[in-house]
Amino acid sequence: MKIYIGYDSKISIASKVCEHSLRHHSEDLDIELLKLTKLKKKKLYWRPYKNQSTEFTYSRFLIPYLQNYKGWALYCDNDFLFLKDVKELMSLQNNSKAVLCVKHEYKPKDKTKMGNKKQINFSKKNWSSLMLINCGHPSMKNLDLSTVSEASGRYLHQFQWLDDDEIGSIPHSWNWLVNWYRTDKGDGHPEALHFTEGGPWIVDSEYKKTWLNYKKLMEEKNESKRTTTILG
Repeated sequence: MKIYIGYDSKISIASKVCEHSLRHHSEDLDIELLKLTKLKKKKLYWRPYKNQSTEFTYSRFLIPYLQNYKGWALYCDNDFLFLKDVKELMSLQNNSKAVLCVKHEYKPKDKTKMGNKKQINFSKKNWSSLMLINCGHPSMKNLDLSTVSEASGRYLHQFQWLDDDEIGSIPHSWNWLVNWYRTDKGDGHPEALHFTEGGPWIVDSEYKKTWLNYKKLMEEKNESKRTTTILG
């Protein structure tokens, strides 16, 4: 199963740390960063970048097309940090569903979000931030190139292109909204952190140190590779 991570050139470190956390717990993963420049160069995406909090706000919905409408894929935003082997999450796929996600009842308190953009509340908020996608499901054909580049944000992010019974559930521990779910309130324990209110490079949280530790491990690993290459 291929894994796609949202990528924003303004905060590329986020995607890199997310990818490192995935590889830290599991080997032999097929991971691709969803880079908007690459998609536009291939003429797969032409939506203007306007009033969007990230470069990957809509590009995630191209994944079924990129997969030739075959097999399964996993998508996550760049502000995720995985604490366990993602293959446990991958094993939850259900062929009767088009998409599986965490069905949050999340209502952000702040009026603005990353990039000082206006925060908009809507049903199914944050559902599309982590998706197990059944790319071969018949309803995925609703996501053609024109739809992804031209349909409204609500149509895409509220899964209006699917029937409700085509959306399956996965445990919220895999999309643990930092500062929303809490271990001290009986919400369980996280398996993947989602810094939806702003990553540790923006906002303090109880998991900031955890993210910084993964960043440090990534930098040490990269430095070790560079040293090996020079000495090799």
